[in-house]
Amino acid sequence: MMTVPFFCQESVLLPRNPNLRSIYVMLIAVAMFSLMDTAMKLLSAHYPPMQVTALRALSSLPLVCLYLLYRGAFKNVLKVRWPLHLLRGALGVLMITLFAYGLKRMSLAETYALFFVAPLLITVLSVFILKEKVDFARWCAIAVGLLGVLVALRPDGSGFFSLAGLAVLGSAACYAISAVTGRILSRTDASESMVFWLMVMMAAGGVALSAHEWVSIRREDWWLLAGLSLSGFLGQLAITEAFRFGKASSVAPFEYSALAWGMALDWMLWRALPDEYTLIGAAIIIGSGIYLVRREAVHAESEHP
Repeated sequence: MMTVPFFCQESVLLPRNPNLRSIYVMLIAVAMFSLMDTAMKLLSAHYPPMQVTALRALSSLPLVCLYLLYRGAFKNVLKVRWPLHLLRGALGVLMITLFAYGLKRMSLAETYALFFVAPLLITVLSVFILKEKVDFARWCAIAVGLLGVLVALRPDGSGFFSLAGLAVLGSAACYAISAVTGRILSRTDASESMVFWLMVMMAAGGVALSAHEWVSIRREDWWLLAGLSLSGFLGQLAITEAFRFGKASSVAPFEYSALAWGMALDWMLWRALPDEYTLIGAAIIIGSGIYLVRREAVHAESEHP
């Protein structure tokens, strides 16, 4: 949602082809978000999900404010459509809390496999809220993607009794609604204002709702908070830059490289690997998601959980 200060400058490290360069930057963005999610998973082992939401927002706010100062964007932060920003703030609190709850009990790869349903939900919501046209082929792709969710949740239905799995699906639904709301807001509000108020409202809401169960921050966790802040900030900058210069249908499919990062980090830190149901379900969801991305005119971009 902002410009990248260093790794997207013209250099010998990145090709001059806009799409290829944007793909490289997207891969950097996904790597940053995977590290951010890893920090959230480590924090969720010691802190309540709502507090993790507060820490996610509070750790990001200083860098967001510095960037707005650098861009001279603070003059526009009050010129916003408050009802939609309040909705996005509430969705953000719920989204991160549910995501943190899922991360605590599931591997990164399992969490990503279910969260990949979000683009399908965005397409469905765009029909009813934005009045976009979706042809029969894309409806079929959505149906296939939802079938992939059922596979990832286990064919015998046992996955439906997993609160963690349902929490991740709920987080994906919140993300989808937030993305569609962001499309509406982008017609009138600056992207910097959207990010600023989302972080402010998530911080305020997270602190208020977790105050009764707040756990003192352990000294050894401050480095995790620093990593959470930096990786999330750089990831958001990079993903925005990737879509700024690259064609969405070429760049967006590389968001799914998160599954590879998730599997690698799961193995390195917890010696865990996803089972066959998760991998097959993820493959189905990713396939349908890529099909939708290749056919859509505008790619929805929202605040990553």
